[in-house]
Amino acid sequence: MNTTFSLGARPVSRLGYGAMQLAGPGVFGPPRDHNAALAVLRAAVAAGVNHIDTSDYYGPHVTNRLIREALHPYPDDLVLVTKIGARRGRGGAWLPARSAGDLRRAVHDNLRNLGLDVLEVVNLRIMFDSHGPAEGSIEAPLATLAGLRDAGLVKHIGLSNVTTAQVAEARAICEIVCVQNHYNLVHRGDDALVDELAAGGIAYVPFFPLGGFSPLQSSTLSAVAATLGATPMQVALAWLLHRSANILPIPGTSSPDHLRENIAAAEIALPDEAIAALDGLAAGE
Repeated sequence: MNTTFSLGARPVSRLGYGAMQLAGPGVFGPPRDHNAALAVLRAAVAAGVNHIDTSDYYGPHVTNRLIREALHPYPDDLVLVTKIGARRGRGGAWLPARSAGDLRRAVHDNLRNLGLDVLEVVNLRIMFDSHGPAEGSIEAPLATLAGLRDAGLVKHIGLSNVTTAQVAEARAICEIVCVQNHYNLVHRGDDALVDELAAGGIAYVPFFPLGGFSPLQSSTLSAVAATLGATPMQVALAWLLHRSANILPIPGTSSPDHLRENIAAAEIALPDEAIAALDGLAAGE
């Protein structure tokens, strides 16, 4: 199994880290334990993680400032990927922010809080529907982001929470280096898109790889894990890594122990019978 994949112009270890959980409850406000959050980030990099997913609207501003405090000056091989296209309202509401002004401010906020002169990869988060991808043209916000790339503030562009049609529309406008959508062992509506992107050498970054705010639960998953001497969440990550070489999971955690468990999932070999059982979960078997 390939252990690295290109994200933009940079090779990264396929198992990355999502920083969202470092903010407070509901991804809003400061962390419960500031020093613990710094320790998890440092432990991730020390363990070989070189792809960290973040956004300045996590907190807001919280996770980026933690990343800067913990890791700046950044290791040469570390790829920080951020998102724009949303903002936080009162009480932590998730709101769209896709006007040209919104997007420009977001890029500058990310640059300032991460302590960078240029952002390696910026994902354009599409929020036509708060519950998931919804059809609609993304040409206008994407053109704004492409302009920021042309101005030298962004190196590479990705997409988040998008439909297959929107991916096609975007690829006709500019180079797309990754797509970040909801995908995991049981949430597999993007199966065809994963394969299409793999054929084009484009990374697919599944968010909620372990179920997000509602962790995956399955008797089949638990049974497979028991036979392999692993945890169910480790097996769910191993399945994603096996599914396609372009899949780059970004499990998040605020626990060093959980971080170590997640990273160890990359070493799990899934036998054919385990893969068949896990594949059956998407079909309701």
